[in-house]
Amino acid sequence: MPNQKILYITTEMYPYQEDTNMAAVVNKMALKMHQEGNDVRVFMPRFGQISERKFQLHEVIRLSGMNIIINDLDQPLIIKVASLPGERLQVYFIDNEEYFKRKQYYFDDEGQPFEDNDERAIFFARGVIETIKKLNWVPDVIHLNGWMSSFVPIYLKTYYESDTYFKDAKIVLSLYNEKDAPLASNIGEKLSFDNISGLKALETPSVKSFVIESMKYVDAVVKGDEFLDEDLDKAFNETATSKSEYLDVDSINQLY
Repeated sequence: MPNQKILYITTEMYPYQEDTNMAAVVNKMALKMHQEGNDVRVFMPRFGQISERKFQLHEVIRLSGMNIIINDLDQPLIIKVASLPGERLQVYFIDNEEYFKRKQYYFDDEGQPFEDNDERAIFFARGVIETIKKLNWVPDVIHLNGWMSSFVPIYLKTYYESDTYFKDAKIVLSLYNEKDAPLASNIGEKLSFDNISGLKALETPSVKSFVIESMKYVDAVVKGDEFLDEDLDKAFNETATSKSEYLDVDSINQLY
C-alpha cells in the first residue's frame, strides 16, 4: 500500500555494512517501499567504520544538540544524514563520541563484548525516538532490525507510554541470528532511572534476552533469517504476538 510513512530502525544496512543478510534485507526492503511511493526513512547507529567522507554524511544541526540522560549522565546526541547512494532515500545516523566512534561494532579486538553495549542500545533507542519527534514526522509503520532496535518498543510501551505520538504506528520486528553476548549486570539500574522495571530479560541480561523480550511489545514478528537458532526459534514459536515465517522482500509489505 503506497503513501505510507515507513520507519526502518536498523543496526545494519548495505552499503554501510556489507556481507550480512540483515544489511542486504534492510536495503532491499527500504528501497522497494521507497520506489513504490512510500515516505521511507532509515535510522541506524553511526558506527566508527562508516566513512563520513565516502558516504557524504553531514550533521543535521537543527536535530542535533539534544542530550540523552543515561545512568544520570548527559550524553550529547548528534544526528547525521546521508542519501542512499544513487537514491533519494534519507538515512539518519545516531552518533555520539562516547558510544559510536570506536571502529568495532559490539566486541573489542580480543572478542570481548563492550561493557557499555547496554548504554549504547539505550542511547540509540532514545535517540531515534526523540529525533523522530523533533522531525515532526509520524510513522505509520516502524520496522525493527538488529538487537539494539529491540530497545525501541520496550521504551515506547513503558517510558513513552503516555506519549500519544506513536500510538497509531504498527511495529514490526524482524528476527536475525546475531551473536549473543551478556549485557551489563547493572542494566536494570539504568533502565529503572527511566522507570522501566520488571522485565524478564533482566534476569539474565543479554543481546538475545532483550530481543526475545521485545517480541511482546510489538504488533508483528517475522523471521529475518529463514532459519533461526534454537532459542530464537523457540521464542518465535511460543510468542502470542502475531507472526510470520520468513518472507522474501517482494512479500514483506504483507506485514504493513
